[in-house]
Amino acid sequence: MAVINAEGLILGRLSSHVAKRLRNGEEIVILNAEKAVISGRRKQLVEFYAHRRTRGASQTKAKGPFYPRTSDAILKRTVRGMVEYKKPTGRAALKRLRVYLGVPKEFKDVKMETLETAKKPHLVKFVLLGDISKELGAKQELR
Repeated sequence: MAVINAEGLILGRLSSHVAKRLRNGEEIVILNAEKAVISGRRKQLVEFYAHRRTRGASQTKAKGPFYPRTSDAILKRTVRGMVEYKKPTGRAALKRLRVYLGVPKEFKDVKMETLETAKKPHLVKFVLLGDISKELGAKQELR
């Protein structure tokens, strides 16, 4: 079982590495999901995720896709987009993935790895995944 620390890693690069390892049969745990980084302007990113949250009594009756609010669910959803989740192999791969906010008690003493290729280069415009979740109205509690 691989334990990955998402702190300071770019969301897309992290997700693609995790998806590849899940397809190869590895079991993966991602910690500190709220500290993952998304490159881009804050306003654009919040609009992107907020636009996909609308549902209900609008005149257009939006049919999706509906993105989650919490940063651990957003990260898991991003990995899901890189795996064939509608096929049995993809569903089995997603069952081997666990994503947490912060570091739970059972993983306090476990050695965490980081992905060097997914590290944040010198970015000027970036937003933490936890900040986007707060803007969307998520009430995140560390476990």
